[in-house]
Amino acid sequence: MRALSATERGALAGIALATALAGFANYGGWAAVPRFAIATVALAGLAWVVSLATEQLGERFGPAVTGMLQSTLGNLPELFVVVFALQKGQLVVAQTAIVGSMLANAMLVLGLVIVVGARREPDGVMRFSKRLPRDTTTLLLLTVFIIVLLALSLGSHDPASHHVKAISAVGAVCLLGVYAAWAIDYLRSDKAPGGGTEEQQRKPRLSLPATLTLLGVAGVASAFVSDWFIAALQPAIDQLGLSQAFAGLVIVAIAGNAVENTAGIVLAAKGKADLAISVVKNSVAQIAAFLFPALVLISFALSTTLTFSLAPVYTGALGLSALALWQVSGDGRAAEFEGWALVSMYLILATLTLYE
Repeated sequence: MRALSATERGALAGIALATALAGFANYGGWAAVPRFAIATVALAGLAWVVSLATEQLGERFGPAVTGMLQSTLGNLPELFVVVFALQKGQLVVAQTAIVGSMLANAMLVLGLVIVVGARREPDGVMRFSKRLPRDTTTLLLLTVFIIVLLALSLGSHDPASHHVKAISAVGAVCLLGVYAAWAIDYLRSDKAPGGGTEEQQRKPRLSLPATLTLLGVAGVASAFVSDWFIAALQPAIDQLGLSQAFAGLVIVAIAGNAVENTAGIVLAAKGKADLAISVVKNSVAQIAAFLFPALVLISFALSTTLTFSLAPVYTGALGLSALALWQVSGDGRAAEFEGWALVSMYLILATLTLYE
């Protein structure tokens, strides 16, 4: 079994130092902007650690198990961010953080993965399995269905508009049931890498216990650093003159999804198209059909309740992103310009949030 290179060991040491410094800055009462910057660097470093461990898992398991595990750990920051925000009564931050996570993964991260993956191919087209993109779109559309129905009900002021919490609770339970049925079947269909090429026969450099430990430590550390990041976020954006919407949909979403940002792009750059798509698509599916509904139910025990009722502009953005997701990746192939189209959609939305 091959050990990690000296460069990789040095990077791990540097990331550990950055994480410790982020904690010291947080508990030492440093100024908001430096605390914010250090926490961002630490999150990005931890994302690289997860991408390294994910690649090692990919040498043992197929893309389904690997992507599911990686997205679960990668989405831990979003869980804590939203719970902390709801407990403090910051509903706008909570809503935009969860919606921003879906949109950042579905447009920005997926778009960059497609751009990098397509550039590796002689014909400029990235190819991957069709099943996960189609399944992800179905789960996202189910979530969007609930959101759009509530938006129409509230917009028309019909009798159902007075029961948003009850409708959200029922919708959350239905989403979780559908997600569980999909996840069980999806994981059963997974196949470990195989074949005769040198790339397929390559053995992992880390033992399975070491890989799982690395993933677990990085996931837990990401949750702590995310908490420190959020603690510095509000005073930092006040100093920088940014809106809460921009902070939630852009800053929190990108920082909280740094794991997927790094892992997906690194894997795409190495030509592992199925694993790269699995990392990103699993995250979209998990946020839309598991994390969001789970947080809706959890919020009933908190001081502020989260529902599927969103501002019209975010309702529309989610609906259009689901259609774009199906159009670009539903056939199992995507060209570079399609990746840039997804990235452009996200940049336009980010610009809009600056003026919210």
